[in-house]
Amino acid sequence: MTDTIINLDTINPIEFFGVNNSKLDILKKSFPRLKILSRGTQIKLSGAPEQIAEAKEKITLAVQYLERNGHMSDNYLEQILGGDDEVVIDHFVERHPNEVLVFGPNGRTVRARTTNQKKMVEEVAKNDIVFAIGPAGTGKTYTAVALAVRALKNKQVKKIILTRPAVEAGESLGFLPGDLKEKIDPYLRPLYDALDDMIPADKLGYYMTTRTIEIAPLAYMRGRTLDNAFIILDEAQNATDLQLKMFLTRIGANAKAIITGDISQIDLPPKVKSGLEKSARILRHIEGIGHVELDEEDVVRHKLVKQIIRAYDREAEKEKERREKQI
Repeated sequence: MTDTIINLDTINPIEFFGVNNSKLDILKKSFPRLKILSRGTQIKLSGAPEQIAEAKEKITLAVQYLERNGHMSDNYLEQILGGDDEVVIDHFVERHPNEVLVFGPNGRTVRARTTNQKKMVEEVAKNDIVFAIGPAGTGKTYTAVALAVRALKNKQVKKIILTRPAVEAGESLGFLPGDLKEKIDPYLRPLYDALDDMIPADKLGYYMTTRTIEIAPLAYMRGRTLDNAFIILDEAQNATDLQLKMFLTRIGANAKAIITGDISQIDLPPKVKSGLEKSARILRHIEGIGHVELDEEDVVRHKLVKQIIRAYDREAEKEKERREKQI
C-alpha cells in the first residue's frame, strides 16, 4: 500500500470538499478501493499505486478547474472524475474565461475584474517586466499583488518583494515615532492591505518573518540583485528617472516585475521630475517588456470615483487649453 498527499494551497478547500463534504463523498465513491482522508488543505490517498495515480490525475483536473473558476458544482465534479482526460481539459478547464488569481482567507476569491486588469494578467504571462499605468482605483496594485501571491503559491518564484518610493502625498507627516520599520510603514500600508485580503494572517506573519515576502522603500533596493522573485514597484510616478533605472537594473534571473503608477498624482517636489513616463516611453518597444494603460472604465472602487476622475481630466484639459492660448 502507498500513501500520497496532495496539497490544495492554490484553491479554497471548502469549494473542493463541498458543504458537509459532499464533493469529498463523490470522490470516495469514484475510487472505492482507495482510502481518502481530508486534512485541512491536504488530501491523503492510500492504496494501490495505479489507483492513486488515476485519482491524482482527476484531482489535478478538478483543482485546475477551481483555480480558473472558483466554484465547482457536484455535477461538474462527477463529470471530471468520470470523463476522458482530454475532453475534461477541453470543456472544463481551458475554455473557462474567469480565472481566479488567488483564494484568500474565508474563501474570498481575487480575480481580474475589468478588461485592462485581465490584460495585466496576460501581459505578465508573456513578459518579465510590465508597466501598468492608470488612475486611482483601477486595481493596478491589487491585481499586481494577486499575481505575485499566485506565483509564490505555485512555486514559480521563491519570494515577493513589494516596494514604493517613500514620498509624502502632498502633506507633511511630521515626526513619526518608533523604529525605522514603524516610520516607513505608513507609506507601505496599501501593500499590507492587499496582502491581508489574500493570505491568512498566520501564514502572512510567517512569510514576513522569513522574508519570503518583503516590503521596503525603493531606496532599499539599491545594490541588490533580485533573483527568483516577483517584484512590484508601486506608485512609480513618485520615482525619479535615476531611481527607476536603478530599480529596473536590479532584476535578476527568474524574476518578474510590475511597475504601477498614476502620472496624474505625482507627489514629488516641484523641481523634481517623475521618471515613470520616460521609462515607459523609451522601453516600450523592447521585447519582454509589456505595457497596460488602465482608465476610468477599470475603476472598481465607489461608483463616484469614476466620475471624479473624469471631472479632473476635463479640468486638466481646460487648463492645458488656457496655457496654450496664453503662449
